[in-house]
Amino acid sequence: MHILFAGGGTAGHINPALAIADYIKERHPDAKISYIGTPDKLESKLVPQKGYDFYPVEVAGFQRKINVKNIKRNVDALTKAITASAKAKNLLKELKPDVVVGTGGYVSGPVLREAAKLGIKNAIHEQNAFPGVTTKMLSRNANAVMLAMPEAEKYLKLNKKPIITGNPVRGELSKMTREEARNVLGFDDRPMILSFGGSLGARHINEAVEGLIKWHCGSGKYYHIHGTGNVGYSAMTDKLKSDNVELSHEIQVREYINDMNVCMAAADLVICRAGAITLSELCLCNKPSILIPSPFVAENHQFHNAMTLKKAGAAEIIEEKDLTSEKLIQTVDMLIDNKPKLAKMSENAKKCGIPDANERIYQVIMRLYTSES
Repeated sequence: MHILFAGGGTAGHINPALAIADYIKERHPDAKISYIGTPDKLESKLVPQKGYDFYPVEVAGFQRKINVKNIKRNVDALTKAITASAKAKNLLKELKPDVVVGTGGYVSGPVLREAAKLGIKNAIHEQNAFPGVTTKMLSRNANAVMLAMPEAEKYLKLNKKPIITGNPVRGELSKMTREEARNVLGFDDRPMILSFGGSLGARHINEAVEGLIKWHCGSGKYYHIHGTGNVGYSAMTDKLKSDNVELSHEIQVREYINDMNVCMAAADLVICRAGAITLSELCLCNKPSILIPSPFVAENHQFHNAMTLKKAGAAEIIEEKDLTSEKLIQTVDMLIDNKPKLAKMSENAKKCGIPDANERIYQVIMRLYTSES
């Protein structure tokens, strides 16, 4: 059995593919896994690190805002689109995969289009509530369309019913109880806040959380672990120090949160972005959240993601344009000591989760693999 994945550009497209690939390999150790991605993006590093064969195809997105700079970019993108299709076709003929799975990003477009032309079974997986351009283009002709969130269906023109699978997430996130995690961290039963802006960090979130830490520091009422990302750690810790805020075991500012499974399990309230995989992890762990969608993503899809949890009563939303320390403090203050409210949000988050997402996606791929052409 040979399964080929195509997708990339961001971790949100790459990690789901790798999670599915790992799940397949657990069940079929002899299965061949290949991956087509862009040569200069994150997948070119992450995929080989996992031990899977990686094949580069250079592709670029078209710019919608027309100016001289973007006209040049679009000419380059058109050239790459033509060559990408030819390269993808040649790779597919050479590799002869049984099933091709696209997880989003520009590179999945030419790969899945050429797979369909060659009669190779293919599927797409959309992680977000608002589908990306590539998913919209490919969904009508794909053999299977998998959606993480049912809200995405209304934006697609489909010839067949999509399959709601959820997003593949790391299994270790759900293996530790709150009590076990707190024993590991050395925390008692006081409420704990977990906040982060992503691996690269988010300046506005760091600035708002800085004010939040100043607000509750010294009260002894809350634990708080904040991940700044690799941009902003020194600036934040230096500023807190200059304002005489003493960090401690109870209030931690880290560059990275390397034990996310422990911190997530221990948390009573999570403050974070609204990437699709992050939200799936929140639901898997039944965590109430304050979501701050990134305004710098395609078609504002993080806001649409966040609204699914807001409507379900599992999260509060603060848009970045409204984000201040005062607004964040007000929202945290409204929630953190309200145990019945947090319990209800936790229950609602659990209802939004699909804990068997990996198995659902695996079953779709297996049905394509075993079906007749």
